[in-house]
Amino acid sequence: MRPASPSASENRTEQLSATVDTSATSFGGALLDRALAGTPTGESPLTHSVELPGREARTAPWPEWLDSRIVRTFVDCGIPEPWSHQADAATLAKTGRHVVVSTGTASGKSLGYRMPILSTLSENPRATALYLAPTKALGSDQLRAAVDMTDTLARAGFPDIAPSDYDGDTPVEVRRWARANSRWIFTNPDMLHLSLLQGHRRWAHFFRNLAYVVVDECHSYRGVFGSHVALVMRRLRRIAARYGANPTFVLASATASAPGAAASRLIGAPCVEITEDGSPHGPRTVALWEPPLLDVTGENGAPVRRAAGSEAARIMADLVVEGARTLTFVRSRRGAELTALGTSRLLADVDPDLPGRIAAYRAGYLAEDRRALERALSDGRLLGVATTNALELGVDIAGLDAVVVAGFPGTVASFWQQAGRSGRRGQGSLVVLVGRDDPLDTYLVHHPSALLDKPIEATVTDPTNPYVLGPQLLCAAAELPLSDDEIAEWNAEDVAHRLAEDGDLRRRPHGWYVTSDTPPHGEIDIRGGIGSQIAIVDGTTGRMLGTVDAGRAPATAHPGAVHIHQGESFVVDTLDFDDHVAVVHPEEPDWTTSAREVTEIVVEDYLAHRRHGEVDVALTRVQVSHQVVGYLRRLPSGEILDSVELDMPVQTLHTRAVMYTITPELLARAGVGPERVPGSLHAAEHAAIGMLPLVATCDRWDIGGVSTALHGDTGLPTVFVYDGYDGGAGFADRGHAVLATWLAATRDAIASCECRSGCPSCVQSPKCGNGNDPLDKDGAVRVLDAVLGELAD
Repeated sequence: MRPASPSASENRTEQLSATVDTSATSFGGALLDRALAGTPTGESPLTHSVELPGREARTAPWPEWLDSRIVRTFVDCGIPEPWSHQADAATLAKTGRHVVVSTGTASGKSLGYRMPILSTLSENPRATALYLAPTKALGSDQLRAAVDMTDTLARAGFPDIAPSDYDGDTPVEVRRWARANSRWIFTNPDMLHLSLLQGHRRWAHFFRNLAYVVVDECHSYRGVFGSHVALVMRRLRRIAARYGANPTFVLASATASAPGAAASRLIGAPCVEITEDGSPHGPRTVALWEPPLLDVTGENGAPVRRAAGSEAARIMADLVVEGARTLTFVRSRRGAELTALGTSRLLADVDPDLPGRIAAYRAGYLAEDRRALERALSDGRLLGVATTNALELGVDIAGLDAVVVAGFPGTVASFWQQAGRSGRRGQGSLVVLVGRDDPLDTYLVHHPSALLDKPIEATVTDPTNPYVLGPQLLCAAAELPLSDDEIAEWNAEDVAHRLAEDGDLRRRPHGWYVTSDTPPHGEIDIRGGIGSQIAIVDGTTGRMLGTVDAGRAPATAHPGAVHIHQGESFVVDTLDFDDHVAVVHPEEPDWTTSAREVTEIVVEDYLAHRRHGEVDVALTRVQVSHQVVGYLRRLPSGEILDSVELDMPVQTLHTRAVMYTITPELLARAGVGPERVPGSLHAAEHAAIGMLPLVATCDRWDIGGVSTALHGDTGLPTVFVYDGYDGGAGFADRGHAVLATWLAATRDAIASCECRSGCPSCVQSPKCGNGNDPLDKDGAVRVLDAVLGELAD
């Protein structure tokens, strides 16, 4: 990193802007040049860059139905006229049409719902509105804006609206006040499910007058989470109807495929889509960046590429030195902490004031910590922040110059959502995707069209998933007895009869009733987690550091695991599932930990099955048994220090899988003898898991896989890739539908990797429970060539 004078730090942003304004180079291009100038001599990490043009603004007149005093409030807030998509959405909602606005990040989608809500709530002093956000940060940001506007209107003589939050962080006394006084509640689907719907009788006045429901960033509701939320929306509409209300839904989404269909599926009613973006945006430089291979080897002698988080820390440090406000997205909580620490260390050698302007932000922090970081980022006290996707959605962070994405975030939609956090309106910006040691990342940085020219994915939800529908039916019946028509409307006849056979539902002349006196709501994690939350507590002080869901705790919070919180390092002492607590102590070991796991899979049913010569392909229902049996301690070089045994509970999953079998004869003709079959299938499975997000809206952590040289149910060499959620989440189904495309990209990713015998960029997996052994890179290419040949025939 280039040195700089400490005395110049406060003026770097202005100096950089002035330099760029007088140069032929774009703003983003100049930032990219600065980042490249800081790379060590001899390295060429840039694989592709492109200048995306800006977009001119298209405005519309203020709607005639909007009170002039509301118009004046918006104008005083710096909005002379709405953009075209804002005006169109507002007018549709005002006339009672459900509408989804699907435009780019920072396109002002919120004005599209604020206009009709403020108008109706001002005209009708009893009308109410509900706002739903997938993250607390987004909800808090939108609440602050609503409070400012309604306070201004109240001074102009409008009825008091009293917007209020109502979530897990809201104090009990504030909740009581909000229930009694607020006409505009800001919450999330979790709290809607657990509190408002469960206790709807206490909220009767609110539901009776409910005029609007806002579902913000609705593209984030996918997979099991989206399927749960879709049924929560149906429960909400049902309760509102019970009190005589028929609220209008206004949904906001990042640019997505078929947003109208996705929104209609989410709320269970037709939605009009608005996709023409009228907001301006400055030009954007997008760069694809591959860290170099290091002169060291990791496990099994595989070459090691410089970590994406370390590379992102160096890029962010270079940009911050130049005064560029930078947000770095990192894939994990631990990664966000390490990236912020790395950036601070680099900056400490340049300017002693700069490390204090770097921070990490992630889920799991306590509420007061998150709020303080959001304020510091918003007002510019922080120059650089390393974050998980907790800041991907909606929080209004003005004036960011650059976004660094350390690792492809799993979907094209998420990538553009994160990229869109950069750029003042009308000014250019820089977006850098730093590839991880991962098959998909390696493929994308060398095949830019697969990212930059690919359509945004459609969201995948399945409200008929019996593992989602069953618990949701119990919640609905506990709120109000279900009629036969409602059971049919939800396509839930089979599930309802199964629940009745199990004694959980009882059918009576006037509907279906729950049999338990205890509400079932608390037993459901609508975000798809397994079990309840485990609190992480510092045993030396009693301080609660955060939480982890019980399903992931065996792999991440087992005794001996290293846990990092806000730059502090801890080691886990105990993990107690009965008391829901993991006790840790402060320690800074020179090693890291990774869990060792064993997985067994049994085929329960074939949903689709087709033979292609000597290859069979099927979509199946499977039972997956999974257990953490130990962990490895690794030195920073990747060398394994030792292996420690553990005794963790077995977790069982009933889900869906795409699978293929291949005959030993075909393998032999492909040059894969019996001794090479386990490693070849294992490597092909790893790479396929890494590449599935290319064709499905999933993350590799949403899915799992098993490969075996002789599976008990098929009697053949078999590879499975399964959804990591009970009942499935639609990802395996998508893989089955486009199997040839998926496996062809997998084969290309392995074959084009520059390593000799396999590395994390092609066939090694960070989540492998067998320590990435055995793996046969060449054998994986031969297996996939053979399978693709049979599929083509």
